[in-house]
Amino acid sequence: MPEWVILPPAEQVLYMTSRNPTPQTRDIFFVSDGTGITAETLGHAVLTQFEGLDLHEHRISFVDNPDKALDALARINESFHRQGRKPVVFSTLVNPSMNAILHSANAMILDLFDSFVVPLEKELGTKSSHTVGRSHNIVDSEDYKNRIEAINYALAHDDGQSAAELQRADVILIGVSRSGKTPTSLYLAMQYGIKAANYPLIPEDFERGALPQALAPFRKKLFGLSIAPERLAEVRFERRPNSRYASLDNCRFEVEEAERLMRRGSIRWLSTTTKSIEEIAVTVLQDFLADRAS
Repeated sequence: MPEWVILPPAEQVLYMTSRNPTPQTRDIFFVSDGTGITAETLGHAVLTQFEGLDLHEHRISFVDNPDKALDALARINESFHRQGRKPVVFSTLVNPSMNAILHSANAMILDLFDSFVVPLEKELGTKSSHTVGRSHNIVDSEDYKNRIEAINYALAHDDGQSAAELQRADVILIGVSRSGKTPTSLYLAMQYGIKAANYPLIPEDFERGALPQALAPFRKKLFGLSIAPERLAEVRFERRPNSRYASLDNCRFEVEEAERLMRRGSIRWLSTTTKSIEEIAVTVLQDFLADRAS
């Protein structure tokens, strides 16, 4: 049988620390010949699967010549020598010579070009252009122009500041103040070119028991956002602490009245309490705009 030994208190602490180490510190680099947004987005999607790490992120953008690639290499190697651990590098470089420079780093390189473009070349039986900054050409595309127009529309129709041209809206988001209408409107515009106006539901609407008059002709375009009163109170407290606006009682009242108006008008709505802006936007696209298009 094993012989059990009771350690002195100091050694017990040391033993527990060794069994439960502090979070591992690691530098993360997003390297791109463009803005780095693609590398960062894909990198974040992967890194969210790992908890308890102390990650320090660095974006190195517009690496479009050998000198910049060497500068990136120096920064990455400096991180390795400083921490004694290999940094993790998410790269979207497409130029082979600059990729070769980056791959000489003391780092774990996750080359998104090799992961996606090379297999596609084999499957499609054709070579990619290997053009640096290819995505820059989108500024001339119709899709890009539509997104810029949608962003301008969302800004002009934010928080009910204008009732003009609501007939041009793809969707009109309604809900109490701070329920997520503005960021969702802008996300829909920036990512999908959707023209989204948004209107707040305010105490005057609850007293009348009716939606804002300006929205009456556009009922089919309305989509509601709600939120748990407790969460709403937290968000509002950050903006206006110790105010009636942020009080839990007032938040409960506004949320209940807003949801009552939406149910009475048969307006589709969802709770944003536990959802990210991305999830809210996708729900609007799938559950609302898709139905309208069918």
